[in-house]
Amino acid sequence: MTSSLLRPRGRTRTGTTGAPGGAAAEGSTAPTRILDWRDPLVAALVRELGAGASGSAGAAGSAGAADAVGSADPARQIEFLHRAHTWISGAVRPVYSVQDERPVSEVLRRGRGSCSQRLAVLEAVARAYGVPTRVRGLLVDRSFWYPRFPRLRRIVPDQVLLAWPEFRLGSPAGASGAAASWLTVSELLGGLRPVAAEQGGGFTNAGPETLFEALSRTAIDWDAAPAVCPSTGPGAGPGAGAGAGAACELSAYVLTDLGHYASRDELFARHGQTLCGLARLMAEPVLGRRGAA
Repeated sequence: MTSSLLRPRGRTRTGTTGAPGGAAAEGSTAPTRILDWRDPLVAALVRELGAGASGSAGAAGSAGAADAVGSADPARQIEFLHRAHTWISGAVRPVYSVQDERPVSEVLRRGRGSCSQRLAVLEAVARAYGVPTRVRGLLVDRSFWYPRFPRLRRIVPDQVLLAWPEFRLGSPAGASGAAASWLTVSELLGGLRPVAAEQGGGFTNAGPETLFEALSRTAIDWDAAPAVCPSTGPGAGPGAGAGAGAACELSAYVLTDLGHYASRDELFARHGQTLCGLARLMAEPVLGRRGAA
């Protein structure tokens, strides 16, 4: 009961198909309040990452300009985004921040962020590089986070709002040729390079590895036929899931699919964040500095 009181009031979170109003969420490369890639700090990061991508030196060098600039070659885009994920994993310390609407530039200045905030950083640099992004809204059951808060289960929110990014590689919308299909962040990072499958292992959602880090080595799947990932089920111990396959199927934890949105800003504007404003105000000073362990 307590955990449900932490939710924003006056929000109707029901399943939907497509974007609000039934239209398809096309996504965009445009900056938003959260994905503020025109900020000098974000633009500098994009230049740094772009300079290290083969064949794209200088392509991202003007990321601070009015338009997103980068390679339209899917292979180079994949390389750039893998490089970005690796950089974020190492440079932005994982914490349990509850401020999902924090701008990417502020996350970089602090040098720490939640999985949601670090996914937003990945989205922002993708948009700056010319890769359109959108998000799918998922309400995930509280039990998914039990391994991280074994003594605080009663105050874990009964449902957590997850903004799961998707990326469209290739030519931008409006360019000649058919637009590429959307890839989830898991397909992009965990399913398009053989090394991801080789590293394998089920995601435990416990210990120092977070959902964000796990994306590069295991395929996180929210859609398959319900079957709990062995290492994340309720009551799973530290050694549970050892020897699990490369894929990690988590659809059993999905309570509601809220559909696709052109940006995470739009998703949060419609459905609110996981916690109500008062709960965020009280929890952020502690959780915003608590590292994943």
